[in-house]
Amino acid sequence: MSEEHIQQWRGYVQRRSVLAGDDIAELEEHLRAQVDDLKAVGLADDEAFLVAVKRMGRIDDLSREFAREHSDRLWKQLVIGADDTGESGSARRDLWVAIALAIGAALTLRTGLAWLDEDVSARLASVLVLPWLAGFFGWKRGMARSSIAVVVIGFVTFGVLLAVYPFDGDPGDTMVLASIHAPVFLWLLMGVAYVGGDWRSGRRRMDFVRFTGEWVVYYFLLAAGGGLLIGLTVGTFHAVGTDAEGVVTEWIMPFGAAGATVIAAWLVESKQNVIENIAPVLARVFSPLTILLLVALLIAFAADPDLIDVDRELLILMTVILVLVLALWLYAVSARPPQAPPGLGDWLQVALVVTAIVVDLVVLIAMAGRIAELGLTANRSAALCLNVVLLVNLAVSAWLGLAFVRGHRPVAALERWQTAYLPVYAAWAAVVVITWGPLFSWV
Repeated sequence: MSEEHIQQWRGYVQRRSVLAGDDIAELEEHLRAQVDDLKAVGLADDEAFLVAVKRMGRIDDLSREFAREHSDRLWKQLVIGADDTGESGSARRDLWVAIALAIGAALTLRTGLAWLDEDVSARLASVLVLPWLAGFFGWKRGMARSSIAVVVIGFVTFGVLLAVYPFDGDPGDTMVLASIHAPVFLWLLMGVAYVGGDWRSGRRRMDFVRFTGEWVVYYFLLAAGGGLLIGLTVGTFHAVGTDAEGVVTEWIMPFGAAGATVIAAWLVESKQNVIENIAPVLARVFSPLTILLLVALLIAFAADPDLIDVDRELLILMTVILVLVLALWLYAVSARPPQAPPGLGDWLQVALVVTAIVVDLVVLIAMAGRIAELGLTANRSAALCLNVVLLVNLAVSAWLGLAFVRGHRPVAALERWQTAYLPVYAAWAAVVVITWGPLFSWV
């Protein structure tokens, strides 16, 4: 379908171009007009799209790169010319900007660790690092001033609140909860920069979902490589009688953790054709394994009903597993070709979500029992509310998923639901950071 191709083209141009949103919209309008004209003279949808892209003039710089990234597509031959080889100047520029911002993130985090109290620097870590990543995408997307203001105000507000709130304890529950939920909200706020301020677009939100999954893959690859290098460094210096652990802990690890945040994003932007092949494989591999894990948990609970009533750590781990399930589901939907018919992988995803719903209900019952027996605390209330938020998403996802595999709804309905639910997570994270401390006396 030409509409699907146009959406792919627009999404790619938005991710790769420094053009403003209005300029991209104008280019898309021109492309659509070309497609309509060609269809009017008898060309099929796909043929009209191919020829229209070929006629885009100097926009071919982007269109040809788009075709190169999708080298397995038939229409590559119609778009890529013989002289379209080599690294572009914009790619080199992006790399140097990413390196500069990565250094800025590393220096900011290291300065915060050196100047601020340990507890304060811990809860401000995301505020110190993620603005640099938002800056990378704000520069790359050419954001409007109003969107820039929203992002800046959000980061500054959360930074001030996390710095001045009088959290008690060593550390207390409310401080830990704020430290955990602040990165969730700030990451989604950074997503406003990623989409160039076009946060109302469900398609652009789905692009951000894809980016998030790809970024996680690249960040862990960088972390694994960095961990190996650090281990070899410490071992080598230890072998010659020098203790390098202090330097590694105080300098190399903070620098690497912060800098890799921006570098991983640059890798996703520049190597999308590689990760798009890896991501669907990861979703297919881990979904059935996660189903087996959830079924094993349910069997264990059935064999020993008292187990879940008393094990606080188990309840926490199960909540983490439910988050993982939603991440797998969300990424599987985002990576799925929209034109493909329902298959075995889609049925497995539905089975995964349905199993997760059963587990979530068990967790909610257990949490309600603990609250009735031991009373309401910051941790218990946050865990209970989070599981309710997850349950709503899981329930609607299962309903839409069943409708899709049975042929009653398109996969686009799944995407719209998942992208529409993202602000709910942001709102929940903001509520915990802003209100949980005052509600529970900062303990």
